[in-house]
Amino acid sequence: MTLRYDAVTGGGGSMGFPEGRGLGADVMTQYRNAGSFPQQKRNTLCSDASVYGDGKCTGSSHRSPELKGTRPGPLSLHEAIERAKDFFIRTQYPEGYWWSELESNCTITAEYLMLLYILEILDPDKKARMVRYLYNHQAENGSWALFYGDGGELSTTIECYFALKLAGENPESEPMRKARRFILDHGGIEAARVFTKIWLALFSQYNWDKIPSMPVEIVLLPSHFYFSIYEFSCWARLTVVPLSIVLALRPRMRLPASLAIDELYVDDGAAFSPKRFQSKTHKAFYVLDRLVKWYEQRPLPGLRNRAVQAAETWILEHQEESGDWGGIQPPMVYSVLALHYLGYSIDDPVIVKGLKAMDDFCLDDDLGLRMQSCISPIWDAALTALSFLDAGATPDNPALQKVTAWLISKQIQSGGDWQVKNCCPPGGWAFEFVNNIYPDVDDSAVVLMALHRMKESQCEGMEEALNRGMDWCLSMQCQDGGWAAFDRENTMVILNRIPFADQEAMVDFPTADVSARVIEAMGVFGMDMSHPHAKRGIAFLKEHQEPDGCWWGRWGVNYIYGTWSVLRGLLRIGENMQAPYVQAALDWLKAHQNEDGGWGETCASYKHPELRGQGPSTASQTAWALMGLMAGGEENSPEVQHGIQYLLDTQQADGTWEERYFTGTGFPNHFYIRYHHYRNCFPLMALGQYAEKMK
Repeated sequence: MTLRYDAVTGGGGSMGFPEGRGLGADVMTQYRNAGSFPQQKRNTLCSDASVYGDGKCTGSSHRSPELKGTRPGPLSLHEAIERAKDFFIRTQYPEGYWWSELESNCTITAEYLMLLYILEILDPDKKARMVRYLYNHQAENGSWALFYGDGGELSTTIECYFALKLAGENPESEPMRKARRFILDHGGIEAARVFTKIWLALFSQYNWDKIPSMPVEIVLLPSHFYFSIYEFSCWARLTVVPLSIVLALRPRMRLPASLAIDELYVDDGAAFSPKRFQSKTHKAFYVLDRLVKWYEQRPLPGLRNRAVQAAETWILEHQEESGDWGGIQPPMVYSVLALHYLGYSIDDPVIVKGLKAMDDFCLDDDLGLRMQSCISPIWDAALTALSFLDAGATPDNPALQKVTAWLISKQIQSGGDWQVKNCCPPGGWAFEFVNNIYPDVDDSAVVLMALHRMKESQCEGMEEALNRGMDWCLSMQCQDGGWAAFDRENTMVILNRIPFADQEAMVDFPTADVSARVIEAMGVFGMDMSHPHAKRGIAFLKEHQEPDGCWWGRWGVNYIYGTWSVLRGLLRIGENMQAPYVQAALDWLKAHQNEDGGWGETCASYKHPELRGQGPSTASQTAWALMGLMAGGEENSPEVQHGIQYLLDTQQADGTWEERYFTGTGFPNHFYIRYHHYRNCFPLMALGQYAEKMK
């Protein structure tokens, strides 16, 4: 991949990482007077401000330009830890939290551009900056990728191509011709995902009849019904409800002939065919989809109207005070679209709040303007607090005092969708600044561990927060003994087989990494393996261990992430770390160390498990592997010694680490995340744990 514009300078990388990509930047966007969000200037730069320009940092200081892209001489362990801590002290926000960019693929920005075009509010300056961003992430082969090094992805490329054409880009320019060639070589529009086809249908570029059905009447089903929306994962639920309105209304925007994309069709074959499906279940759902389409040609007017009204009410009830829906991009965009097609004006308060929320998710710098799929301040803050504690900081540390008070203030005291299957009082934490309807177990467990280790700080409300939070986390355990992210018993995997669900992300099933995080938190709270929740949780972990000893990671890439999570959980809960299944995991980690001493794993390991534990070394994945090994008592092993040296050798002069690749997961095989925070907080955590063991 190469940059279209020379926006930044710096070293390039292998596996298609863009030459000149600014690797060292934690770019922040502040919220402008949005509900209870921080009252700070939007689009300010914090932390590595020198990479992107002279931004005003709201912390006490920011990185000096002379440090950019340089590395210090040989560092001692203590010096490396102090450099990393100093970096976080400089970049802490006045309210107490830390927050870095959450980078994803370009569909997020392309769809935002398409939405603004539909609403007729795409101003020229904003358009130009989004165009700049899209071109800056185009690969040499003309494609846009899901993650650096994937060789390009069809649906992502189609959406970026179409967004650029809507923005007025010349389809005969070299970048557009290369994109078109990639699209046609990979099957054209008919081979794209369902969501891409929906976007094209909105602009009369695809036939609505060829899109799999999702009848709006589904919102009328009782919560306990087999195919109720509450059997969908929260992210699918938030997307399906507004999209069901759009699919019922089938709007068609007429475009000038010059903006049509007929050139992206290889042929006009069927949108999907039973030949695609390898199972009887797929074929059965294909037949069902045909029946639903027959009904959609002849809907019962009274039933259809009642369903649309119910879906509209659901959307309105699920808008957060901050204006967003679920704190993630797809529901935000589709909810605004649905309300727009229902006749809501651009100046309606609901639309105004929704658009402002999307604008607040945007980052703007020399690379261009892009929209983040989500934001992660609570996650970033809690992980950083834990890294400080692991690095020897005490509860009276001023940075920890501030973040502790802030985290306590963010505990959710109101109910949400999770209560459909759980009657426990609220007490969890979300991922974002505000997401009261959807707290998640993973964030809550990490926050609880940080707060419990800060008990001596005597922060107001600490004891109540700890009790409510742990009760809530334990209550979210599923029948199989594991924990999922957002819901309990959201395990109807058959929903992933419906034609509409071609990304297979319709359910939120329990996973080893989330389960291990809760078990680790239980151990921090003083519980042991005799606890009933721990017994069932450990049995779940054992059942889901891979034959070679590792664990699959749902929310981080991938087997390294899952294995580290489980080993830390087992250590904290009091498992015998000499047990054969634990030793198998340790052996697996040792066997997958790179020659440079680090560890790395490509996102492609989700699709190709034979690639598990393989990839260029990264700071975050190296830290995970090290912490996993040290949990098993391997701190004196050659592997750990070599890994620690890798972190020391690769630390930058300002206390940070570079990390070129995506190591976070949204939806395996379909959506990945580059957490800009991971490359700094996890190495500090690993170095701190190592220093403690070496005392």
